[in-house]
Amino acid sequence: MEELTMEALAADEKEELIDDIMNRFGQEILQLTFSYVNNKAIAEDLTQDIFVKCYKNLHTYNGKSKFRTWLWRIAINHCKDYLKSWYNKNVVPSEEEPELSVTNKETVEEAVIQKEADDQLISAIMSLPIKYREVIYLHYYEDYPIKEIAQLTDVNNNTVKTRLRRAKELLKERLEG
Repeated sequence: MEELTMEALAADEKEELIDDIMNRFGQEILQLTFSYVNNKAIAEDLTQDIFVKCYKNLHTYNGKSKFRTWLWRIAINHCKDYLKSWYNKNVVPSEEEPELSVTNKETVEEAVIQKEADDQLISAIMSLPIKYREVIYLHYYEDYPIKEIAQLTDVNNNTVKTRLRRAKELLKERLEG
């Protein structure tokens, strides 16, 4: 996949390739989009849109960067475009709460405590401004090094380091307060 040359791909080959891309990167892209929008249904819709864009633009992939980096760049830009859109600013989606399924009492208590801690952390991360949220997500959840985050977000390495440091400070304030 990393050495893809997109010129002269037949339609069947292109469909097989996009199926493979969706299988390999679908869950990661969904998690990435969720980190931007904090809504499962919207994240799923955006993920579909991202793979449609990928399919339509496979011919533009030139192999200068890793395919994953190229795809993440499409995803990040699409999410940022969505966040700036009229739809996002004017339509309020409904929230759905997932059900907790556990069996014994101790496991229920542990699950509730863990869910509360996770929810608190997620809430704190999602309340950060997008520039901090994206670096936290890419660094801690996707394990991208600072250099690749800089590439993906189109800022320099020192800016990424500063945003990570500031995001951690903000999270510490919010979680302790």
